[in-house]
Amino acid sequence: MKMTSLLLLTLAATAAPSAAGSPVAKVIEMLSGLQAKVISEGEESHAVFAKFSEWCEDEARELGFQIKTSQGEIADLKATIEKEAASIAGYEAKIEELAAELALDEADLKAATEIRSKEQADFSVDEKELMEVIDTLKRALAILEREMAKIGSASMLQVQSAKSVAQALTAMVQASLISSTDANKLSSLVQSAQASGEEDGDSGAPDAAVYQGHADGMGRENDGGIIAVLEDLLQKAEAQLDGLRKAETSSLQNFQVLSQNLRDEIQNGNADLAEAKKGMAASGSAKAEAEGDLSATSADLAGDEDTKATLHANCMDKAETFEAEQKSRGEELKALAEAKKVLVETTTGADAQSYSLLQTASASELTGGADLARYEAVRFVQGLAQKQNSTGLAQLAMRMASVVRVSGASGDDPFAKIKGLILEACKLEAEVAADAEHKAFCDKELSENEEKEADKISEIEKITSKIDQWTARSAQLKSEVAALQEGLAALASSQATMDKIRGEEKALYTKNRAEMEQGLEGIKLALKILGEYYAKDKAHVAAEGASASIIGLLEVIESDFSKNLAEIISTEESAVQEYEETSKNNAVDRTNKEQDVKYKSQEAANRDKETAEAKTDRTGVQKELDAVQAVLKSLHSQCDETTTPYEELKRRREAEVAGLKQALEILEGEAVLLQRARRLRAVRRHAA
Repeated sequence: MKMTSLLLLTLAATAAPSAAGSPVAKVIEMLSGLQAKVISEGEESHAVFAKFSEWCEDEARELGFQIKTSQGEIADLKATIEKEAASIAGYEAKIEELAAELALDEADLKAATEIRSKEQADFSVDEKELMEVIDTLKRALAILEREMAKIGSASMLQVQSAKSVAQALTAMVQASLISSTDANKLSSLVQSAQASGEEDGDSGAPDAAVYQGHADGMGRENDGGIIAVLEDLLQKAEAQLDGLRKAETSSLQNFQVLSQNLRDEIQNGNADLAEAKKGMAASGSAKAEAEGDLSATSADLAGDEDTKATLHANCMDKAETFEAEQKSRGEELKALAEAKKVLVETTTGADAQSYSLLQTASASELTGGADLARYEAVRFVQGLAQKQNSTGLAQLAMRMASVVRVSGASGDDPFAKIKGLILEACKLEAEVAADAEHKAFCDKELSENEEKEADKISEIEKITSKIDQWTARSAQLKSEVAALQEGLAALASSQATMDKIRGEEKALYTKNRAEMEQGLEGIKLALKILGEYYAKDKAHVAAEGASASIIGLLEVIESDFSKNLAEIISTEESAVQEYEETSKNNAVDRTNKEQDVKYKSQEAANRDKETAEAKTDRTGVQKELDAVQAVLKSLHSQCDETTTPYEELKRRREAEVAGLKQALEILEGEAVLLQRARRLRAVRRHAA
């Protein structure tokens, strides 16, 4: 009895009034559930929109990269087309120049070959004639020498009596010593020699007295005169043949040297022409390929720009729809929160008065073992709620107390209702599943956002790699441009020095030529004066030797002056040609370097522009990474050490379920005892 009173006092002291199990609390609980549902739907919608937004950003960024790449390729292709067009124009000019030079060289070679052929034909004819003359002379001399041995022959007597060479030859023909053809040839040679001698002021052959005998009356002197004439003709013919052959050899050698030089020039010209045509073909192919690529790239650029515009429109529509839904959810949550706040702030007192746990039950009313068992179960659940810090168990204890109070007033058996409440509360395994779902949510969100974080970091690394690559390429191009500009400056300095030297050379040439021409004219005038004077003044015969020496010296001076003037002119022409060729090469080199500076500067500017754009893109991606990391931080604050770990929640839920089962056992045990007591009382009444 004493233990029962102590238990009742303990129950009365520990059972504080509360409205946690009241209908108001149920409404608040339902409002909280609705809030959770709206928040869950919003989170799901946000997750779907986040994926869609990420997809939009990825697609827009990829299209942006493609558009930038296409624009850069188009700029490069246009520069390539312009460069190749300039190269083609240069090759065309070079081919035209080489073709003209080749045509001139081939014409010179053809003309030289024709001249050589004519010279060779003339030589063959002249050589044949001279050889025939020499042969005739040799045979005639041989006959004369042979017949001279026959001094007393009649034929030689006729030759001796001849008054001239022609008569001697006629006598030899009549004596059958030579043929009439040979005699005619010899006679023609003698006449030609005589005519040549008369032109020189001297007879080319002996007169008739030469062929008359003066020494021994035997005609030897006459014979010797004819032989001397023929031998003299033979020597002249052989000398002429030798000179003719030497001239032919020299002409042949000159032709060979000239023709070889021309063939070398033609061969080199053909090689240069083939190389120029090859270069022009390569430039044409490169230009055509670049034009084809330009057309395709321009089409791709237009398609990418249209796709990006369509993507932007679709993504903006989705964003507007999502914002409208979010706004609607926010308004709904605001309304639920206000309703919840109103209930909490305005119904506390009424709820406590209407649904207090033990306000109708005092310690004096706790009579009998059944009441003690019921309130022991309520106390046990309350203690379990405090121990596990569980709001759900506290609400269950309040509801159990309410059932005890209401059932006590109405006389109903509270055991079944309390068992029902405990059995319903034993469904806390569902909360375990909810916790598991929360953990899965945390794992999923953490995994997705960590993956996003890794993607953004990887994207930043890729952009940084491109920035580094483009920066290095820009620096390289700028270094090459600086080297080219230094080369252009050196080329301009060299050309200026050449121009200055050429001007000085030309001024010196003009001065020297004028002086040389003036001196040459003076020498010619002096020669004319002296020549005319000594030609008409025959009285100065004594001075004839001195005047001849002066005139001769003036002629030597005239020759030297003429030679020097020719050398001055030739040197000037060579210097002008060399200057013009070097200037032309410098101009071509300057044009090439300027084109390279233009293209490389443009490419460097493009790389700098792309670098700046990439840095802007990297800044945008960095902002996205910061946002993802902020979300991760928020998720970690919800899912990591700041909240109860899943294993701890599971342990608590299992402890709560075990405690509720123990409370159920308490009730069931008391119920068995009550049933036994009732049966005993019934038996006793029956026995009585």
